[in-house]
Amino acid sequence: MSKIKYDLEIPIHASPSMLYQYISSPSNLEEWFADKVNARGKVVTFEWDGTEEQAEIVTKKSGERIRFKWLESEDDESYFEIKIQVDALTKDVSLIVTDFADEDEVEESKQLWENQIEELRHTIGA
Repeated sequence: MSKIKYDLEIPIHASPSMLYQYISSPSNLEEWFADKVNARGKVVTFEWDGTEEQAEIVTKKSGERIRFKWLESEDDESYFEIKIQVDALTKDVSLIVTDFADEDEVEESKQLWENQIEELRHTIGA
């Protein structure tokens, strides 16, 4: 079954520089994304409820975005990316999440991301 790419745009009231720290630093990712995060070079290990998943950092643009590729899905084109977007006129800040999910899991996956971003909002007081 092929995976479907989807994007979520979630407004968040925080400075882009602070947000970048929370999407790129292992210690900050532990505060909202995973139970434990460990980085060795470009490989990042995420742990949830005792289960580990490893991803490689594919792209990292300081202050703007980070893209990960799950090591277990190296034979497909999927990845997940968290990008900070600032509206040129209003200066409103949003997180753009791009991810892939199986066709029957897209809504569940979106809900999971929304819950994670809500946890981020709570963590940073946004």
